Amino acid sequence: MGQLLKLRDYISRYETDVYHYVPEFIRLKQWQWEQAKARWEAERDADGARREPGETWDFLLDKPSWWERLIGRWRRGPEPEMDEERSPAPSLSRAATLDELKWQFLDDLFELQLRWASSTMTHISFVDEAWYGDERLKYFLQRFPDTYLCFYRPVAAAGKAAVELETILLTPAAAWCLAFVEGEPDNVVIASTGRFWVERAGADTAKRVNPVISLRRTEGIVSDIFRRHGVEWPIHLAVVNRYGYIDSGHLFPFVRYIDKRNYESWFSRLRGSALPLRHGQLKAAEALLRHCISFSSRRYDGNSGVDEWQQ
Repeated sequence: MGQLLKLRDYISRYETDVYHYVPEFIRLKQWQWEQAKARWEAERDADGARREPGETWDFLLDKPSWWERLIGRWRRGPEPEMDEERSPAPSLSRAATLDELKWQFLDDLFELQLRWASSTMTHISFVDEAWYGDERLKYFLQRFPDTYLCFYRPVAAAGKAAVELETILLTPAAAWCLAFVEGEPDNVVIASTGRFWVERAGADTAKRVNPVISLRRTEGIVSDIFRRHGVEWPIHLAVVNRYGYIDSGHLFPFVRYIDKRNYESWFSRLRGSALPLRHGQLKAAEALLRHCISFSSRRYDGNSGVDEWQQ
């Protein structure tokens, strides 16, 4: 399950110590899953139901990487630190099958991710309820490994301006800047060098803002941040249409076009990566977090309604 390090301009506890919270999330998720599964199996046994045969779930139960072993936080040390995040959700015990239990667990963990991406121990950002139903955000968090760190439409400080960036997926191998041009199933998006691209869906035609413009802006800001902090990490640009097609016209050779024809192979390569967390990856994440903008309020006292801008 990918980790949500930054959501728009909300404060994130990863900002306080990314080197702690990235492996802590992996450990917390493992602990929560073991608790939820044990309770589910105990309730099934109590009802006289036959337990399902043992299974492997490599996507959720990741093996410890050298990073977790190095800092000594895997399967030892104190339990996860936040009481509000320890208790398995009541809905988990009502799952009829193990697969259903897994998806319920992922949905509950998704809500935990949003809490982590909108609060620290002392500050909180007020989350728009629309994020809980955002399909694309769930896609990033529920379909990729724990070692993939997501900056979802972050807002960065570029000089004196606040700039919304495209989504950045920081993997153990590279930083992917991703722009989506999705619409109706089997739509065709036609690239051009102008300000607008054309989208065709059946008999309908519409204009879309050229996504390469924002991708290049995102790349420029990320490259500058990496340079200023001595981060050497590859940056890839991609335009994605999971359910339709992109007619690139062989324009913009520095951009990768991911559409219905090659999406599965691209996605399988990313998801199937066995690379562990890397120190350079966390250094890159820390650098990006330092330049992202956060609006938050204190959790306590009379100043709880006052926004604070943190960069």
